[in-house]
Amino acid sequence: MRIRSLGVIDDAVVELSPGFTAVTGETGAGKTMVVTSLGLLLGGRADPALVRIGAKAAVVEGRVVLRPDAAAAVRAEEAGAELDEGALLISRTVSAEGRSRAHVGGRSVPVGLLSELADDLVAVHGQTDQQGLLRPARQRQALDRYAGDAVAVPLEKYAGAYRRLRAVSAELDTITTRARERAQEADLLRFGLDEVAAVEPLPGEDAELAAEAERLGHAESLASAAQAAHAALAGDVEDPEGVDANTLVAGAHRALEAVRAHDPVLGALADRIAELGILLGDVAGELAGYADDLDADPLRLAAVEERRAALTQLTRKYGDSVDAVLEWAQKGSARLLELDGDDERIEELTAERDALLAELSQLAQALTDARTEAAERFASAVTAELASLAMPHARVTIDIRQTEAADGVEVGGRPVAYGPTGADEVELLLAPHPGAQPRPIAKGASGGELSRVMLAVEVVFAGTTPVPTYLFDEVDAGVGGKAAVEIGRRLAKLARTAQVVVVTHLPQVAAFADRQLLVEKTVDGSVTR
Repeated sequence: MRIRSLGVIDDAVVELSPGFTAVTGETGAGKTMVVTSLGLLLGGRADPALVRIGAKAAVVEGRVVLRPDAAAAVRAEEAGAELDEGALLISRTVSAEGRSRAHVGGRSVPVGLLSELADDLVAVHGQTDQQGLLRPARQRQALDRYAGDAVAVPLEKYAGAYRRLRAVSAELDTITTRARERAQEADLLRFGLDEVAAVEPLPGEDAELAAEAERLGHAESLASAAQAAHAALAGDVEDPEGVDANTLVAGAHRALEAVRAHDPVLGALADRIAELGILLGDVAGELAGYADDLDADPLRLAAVEERRAALTQLTRKYGDSVDAVLEWAQKGSARLLELDGDDERIEELTAERDALLAELSQLAQALTDARTEAAERFASAVTAELASLAMPHARVTIDIRQTEAADGVEVGGRPVAYGPTGADEVELLLAPHPGAQPRPIAKGASGGELSRVMLAVEVVFAGTTPVPTYLFDEVDAGVGGKAAVEIGRRLAKLARTAQVVVVTHLPQVAAFADRQLLVEKTVDGSVTR
């Protein structure tokens, strides 16, 4: 990790190499350079007081070497960032007005992304701003990783069953809470389908009846027109002197037929006139039949109008036409079957929910048992580490408890609340001296004790956490002599598997570092460097 800071600290560049780096110097100088700069790079609050008077902005840049498959690298690439030869470039700019900008891998990003990356990049342990393992959720995650497959295997099964239970419960709630609405919908569908079934419409029936009604309503005028047309084409028996179209066409045909041998053109015209005569005869015959078949029965007209009125009632409610009404009825029948099947679906979902709750109870109990066993080993190991960190009488325990809930899963013979990671609430407790009641580490330890507890936890936990870098801010506060030597020894042990940066004022601690950085502060009367 490489940090470049331009601000209150004048153009400072810090190379934090792999292994164990000790930062020493005058009181506050090393802390300001390393801790404040890292805090900004990791999404900390932007304070305009960091900007030197007269400057426009303070800039902090970091270069972090990561594996391409590291969680932080993957998250950064999802945000559009790019690695530069295996390194992730991070910068944070704070203006004199307090505005803040962040860049990751050459891409402008929200400052919140830096906070997300921080969880996978650096674990910061200081006297006043402990992070990570102080949160009960992170304590549970730490314990689960320490336990290994004993927790990971049932936890994976539990998570799958929990997700399925959420889905089943959501569907069941939707069906049951909307039961009244769905019942009303089903009643409306039944009423409409009964209306359609009572009328029994046929496809296209409305168009056919409209045409028939039009014809029956004008039967007399249609018959009169057909008779007049027939008389014009074929003649009127009551007027033997009248001239009809057939007679005229027949005369024209005879005239041309007599001379067709003299000119083929007239012969062709004679043939066409003959065809015309045949067509006129056919039309005249159909007109005669039309007039004979035309029904002017008023009873039939009344029946047609009554049927059309019944169809109109349907088209007003369920579609623009009879075909649309039939389509609505088809969809309505399918929907009604779905609604009528709610009772069966509720029974199925209820049975599945009960089975999932039973399965979750077994898996939650397995998780509790595995965590309890791992917690005893983990607490014993941390307590042993504390004995060499100037806390010989301190005792660490891990409290694993559940909260009773009437609608929970059964663990230990009683219903308890549960969530996506089980039913356990995990909390790290500390009794700093004999006779003291174990209390949460955030409340039961002083600043120096808290840092040493965190150090002991990290040493025990080394190798199982994905965080590649640890920053301990004056973890040796309040100790000296042999205890300081043991702190240095344990920091060196942790540095075998991770990058460790320690702000210290003790040579016993710094002596174990692979590299020491000395921060000097000078004042020329107006500017501090």
